[in-house]
Amino acid sequence: MRRKVFITVAEVSGDTHAAELIRSFRQVDLEIQVDGIGGQRMANAGANIVYESVGNAAMGWRGALRAVEVIGLLRQTRKRYEDPNLRPDLHICIDSSAMNLPFAKMAKSMHVPVLYYVAPQLWASREGRMKKLRADVDRVACILPFEEQYYRQHGIDATFVGHPLFDELPDARERETPVGPRFPDAPPVIGIVPGSRRSEVIANLPHLLEVADAVLARFPAARFLIPTTGTVDPIVAEMLSKQRDVDHFEHAIDSFDRLIPQCDLCLCKSGTSTLHVAAYAVPMIVVYRMSPLMWHGLARWVVKTKKIALVNILAGNIDLVPEFVPWYGSNDSVIQCALELLRDPSKLTAQKQNLRDLIRGLDRRGASMNTAKLAMEMMNRSATPEPAQQSP
Repeated sequence: MRRKVFITVAEVSGDTHAAELIRSFRQVDLEIQVDGIGGQRMANAGANIVYESVGNAAMGWRGALRAVEVIGLLRQTRKRYEDPNLRPDLHICIDSSAMNLPFAKMAKSMHVPVLYYVAPQLWASREGRMKKLRADVDRVACILPFEEQYYRQHGIDATFVGHPLFDELPDARERETPVGPRFPDAPPVIGIVPGSRRSEVIANLPHLLEVADAVLARFPAARFLIPTTGTVDPIVAEMLSKQRDVDHFEHAIDSFDRLIPQCDLCLCKSGTSTLHVAAYAVPMIVVYRMSPLMWHGLARWVVKTKKIALVNILAGNIDLVPEFVPWYGSNDSVIQCALELLRDPSKLTAQKQNLRDLIRGLDRRGASMNTAKLAMEMMNRSATPEPAQQSP
């Protein structure tokens, strides 16, 4: 019988991970049917998209609109699962816990096994959600080395599969290839990674552009490269149109792996993107703009780790790279940090080597294939009938 999988994602990163997973499925089972809620990358990999959640940024809506959207999708998917011809053998949640935890609960209530790939980082915050994860998810495919033990200690069946980022990148040797003359023998090239969500770009980019202006005042030939996604590129373009030195800026959709390797320094929004930058051993300053009210009223009581930047957490909660999280008030501290690094290229060189050492321990391919095999194992197990009880 043809196996059926239903995948739910809400954002570009999840869409990318799902696409790689679907390609891995095809290698172990050519006949597998994949349906889901996702985006164009999933569709290009062969999935039947029943609702587009990425291209129109539906999951980026806030408050009541977002809740209404998720409730509507849950109802549609539940009806689908009630149809024996459409009911999947496995539901796979990828990232985006705000959307996916309700989907996991729904699938579990319909007796559909649930695999969570790129699970919520409960080790960093909001451990209260652990009860939901334990109740509604059958297995977690962990992407960070320490997560497997953490989840198992909390009674959740978890397996470390590797980080999907390294399935999607060129191999390490290719990433290390020099790209043209570099600073200080040439003007500095600085990456700006403001985020992939509208709210992140709106919060971070105006302040990052002020940092860029300060760098230009000291290094008039500096260039700035901004990789974007389709959902945020118009916002980036509008903000750049107001810059005095707009000719010094370049932005392009889906260009991370082309632009970031050219950079001598990166101003990077906190999140998985810091690991992506680190994979190219590009020195960085990590930021995340938020209001003092948000930090002191909520975030500081939720965050459990000493450091916020993922690369600093993976390095053992040390300052491998400078981080300004939370970042509110004046931009002077970030400006000063950027100028200090650019005035002393030896600091950039040292950070570059530290990032290489960190990534070396994480850089292994196979996360998507390992997750596909885990999923097949779960479907095989659920398809195997229980042995009949013998009468005494």
